[in-house]
Amino acid sequence: MSKNQISRRTFIKGLAAGAASVATLGVLQGVEYSVKSKAEEKAAAEAAEAAGPAGSFTPGTYSASARGINGDVTVTMTFNETNITDVQIDASGETPDIGGAAAEEMQKKILEAQTYDVDAVSGATVTCDAIKTAAADCISQASGEEIVLGGGEETAGSSDWLGTAPEIAEEEITETLDTEVLVVGCGTGGWIAAMTAAEEGAKVLVVEKRETATGIRHDIGAIDSKLQKASFAQFPQFEINKMEALQEIVRYGAGYVDSNLIKVWINESAELVDWLTDMFDKDGRFRMDFEGGVGNIDDPGRDKGYATGHSPNKTDKAGDDDTTESVFQDVCDEHGVEWKLSTALVKLDQDESGKVTGIIAQDQNDQHYIRVNASKGVIMAAGGYATNTDMMLALQPMTMAMKINVPMGSTCDGSGIKAMMWAGAALDPTHASMMFNRCSCLPTETAGYKTNGKWFWFGEQPFLKVNLNGERFCNESGPYEFMLHSMYMQPYHTYCDIFDSNSKAYAEQFDEVGCCRLFPFDNGAPSNRDFDSVWEQMMNEHVEEGYLVKADTLEELAEGLNIPVENFVATVERYNELCKKGVDEDYGKEQHRMTPVDQAPFFGIRTGAWHLTTLNGCRINTDMQVIREDGTVIEGLYATGDCTGGFFATTYPNLFTGLACGRTMTFARHAAKLLAAK
Repeated sequence: MSKNQISRRTFIKGLAAGAASVATLGVLQGVEYSVKSKAEEKAAAEAAEAAGPAGSFTPGTYSASARGINGDVTVTMTFNETNITDVQIDASGETPDIGGAAAEEMQKKILEAQTYDVDAVSGATVTCDAIKTAAADCISQASGEEIVLGGGEETAGSSDWLGTAPEIAEEEITETLDTEVLVVGCGTGGWIAAMTAAEEGAKVLVVEKRETATGIRHDIGAIDSKLQKASFAQFPQFEINKMEALQEIVRYGAGYVDSNLIKVWINESAELVDWLTDMFDKDGRFRMDFEGGVGNIDDPGRDKGYATGHSPNKTDKAGDDDTTESVFQDVCDEHGVEWKLSTALVKLDQDESGKVTGIIAQDQNDQHYIRVNASKGVIMAAGGYATNTDMMLALQPMTMAMKINVPMGSTCDGSGIKAMMWAGAALDPTHASMMFNRCSCLPTETAGYKTNGKWFWFGEQPFLKVNLNGERFCNESGPYEFMLHSMYMQPYHTYCDIFDSNSKAYAEQFDEVGCCRLFPFDNGAPSNRDFDSVWEQMMNEHVEEGYLVKADTLEELAEGLNIPVENFVATVERYNELCKKGVDEDYGKEQHRMTPVDQAPFFGIRTGAWHLTTLNGCRINTDMQVIREDGTVIEGLYATGDCTGGFFATTYPNLFTGLACGRTMTFARHAAKLLAAK
């Protein structure tokens, strides 16, 4: 009997049955459902009727897998003639306190609702979509009906992504805690806020939804730290004019920024880095290195680099300890910081005047509700909304069209932003994200949030880049997002990186700044990654898995990348001519970055955006107090990091190395000092 196509309203939607179908389609993430016309619904209903009653299964146990954020998620379902009798979900490869916890909840939902089509768990969209895809596959196998993937186009996010604050009855709150300074979220900002407030003498409690506090980013941007100043005599080009820096950051944001907030970072970031440097020196397990490099000053390009980066690096004393959090934990322990882990923010607590007095939270183990009272105030360090698909589609649809999924990046779901908005906070008027051209997809795929791919650190090197028509389309040198925004204007928001066997010499010649640099900086500081380790990973993984195409001729390379051969060969020949001239007559790239593609073997890879985190959030003033639309403050509520706004818009200024991390830490320290002094 031939299989019928059934609409969602009459039965189910998802991927075609069978593991082979799942593999062929690449297991799309963020599965969306299309809206059917009445005619289509009628036809589908007739097909369903012909097939027999919904819920008619062949008894047995069926399994299927789909790609989650870190790997495959497997769903095993048992059926009798009319019902789903058991659901088992193996999400052991997912983050335990996010994807793993979501799997337990999804298991209950699917069994209770008797369908795969249940609401996702907030903050675990990718894992939940994988579970629903695999569950739909199991139902397909048991029912004998082919399940059709609906949609296919990016759709707008839910118009009600914000929702309303949950109502929690007083009798449901079974635990009450009291503190002076409450820090919500412990990552890059939370650690700094907790340590600072505790050192200043305040009683501090940290609430974190994970089982352990998260790590910090290791590129910390600052101006005029002691380490920077020590380099000025030998490297005068490292010195930064503060007014120039202000104007440049404002320009990156197209004016959609609060200049006074930027000035706080400019004026206070050095003190933050000096404080951390002294902390590491005293402990001995890490040292702070100033990443001294501004690029080739004899052949400057369109976009200027700023030597703002500082990175903690291990010393011999660290042994197997790879994270600075061990140092931070010791400082917190010394000053009596208290912790409430595996505890998720539900909403902010406010008195009759609107002042924030604390939070309502929920224990992630036994689900009981907790009230935390904070007599001095609350510092929100809860991160952005990168994993909240509804928010992303509503607020940043362009970002979703450019990104490729990899199991690296923010895990934040916007819960902190929503809680502040429920309390009256204003949201940034425009979006911002931190994106890097560090993700790759297979030659048969294109970028987009439904595509799973592979992390490709090499992507930021300014080699030749061509669109899917095989044509060069922009200056490949400059801020990462400039490249990605140019990519957005090209077919399918995807391009190909092209380079040859001389890539190591060329990468050193590029004289990159920031985290994409693959060789030591001018002052000897180590880069985040070295060329050899990056190259080895590409050869061992990217080539073997089919992402990176290696070819002996340009024609073979184009064929492997699935782009027009004639166009591509002509493009490379034109580019090589310009490299020989030493002048980019087409797009104006610097001479020292005009490197030919003429030494076989040749390499190419399809590239898109790695989305690290969102950068637009709730508005704050220069004391990090959260503000309403009219500019008035919400008393008792402070914020830092990616849940805040006013600092970034349109493009992340990555040529200020570590700017986002430095901003977050500087603002956290500023807020913590103010609260502790109350």
